[in-house]
Amino acid sequence: MTDQDMQEFVTRFAAAWASRDGKAFLALWHPDGVLHSPLYDRPVRGEEFGQLTDLVRNSAPDLVWQLLDWTSRGDVVVIEWQTTRIVAGQRLDTRGVDKFRLREGRIAEERVYTDTAALRALRRGEAIEPLMRLDL
Repeated sequence: MTDQDMQEFVTRFAAAWASRDGKAFLALWHPDGVLHSPLYDRPVRGEEFGQLTDLVRNSAPDLVWQLLDWTSRGDVVVIEWQTTRIVAGQRLDTRGVDKFRLREGRIAEERVYTDTAALRALRRGEAIEPLMRLDL
């Protein structure tokens, strides 16, 4: 894929998040593509993305996704992102990275890397605490 192809993919991916349009997400995926994410209890197949978009929109209607940066090499695209939402009455900002392997311009595999500890703590009603306090 060319640099222009990669730029167009990233633009379409960011637009799908902005619109939260299940059809736009589905168009990005190979039907046999697979998403691996710590947010879900199992891998998600590309053909399920229309339904997954509805599930995310219903469970986190205030979620805002923002593209921060991206890079590519060969058939791999890496996107850095941030989300913002309210969980248990508190604002939660989360950053992560998605690594995509593309085939014919569509996602064959996506791996999401993000820390879920703060979200898990807030859902349990616990305070978000650092693992280590630095008193330097």
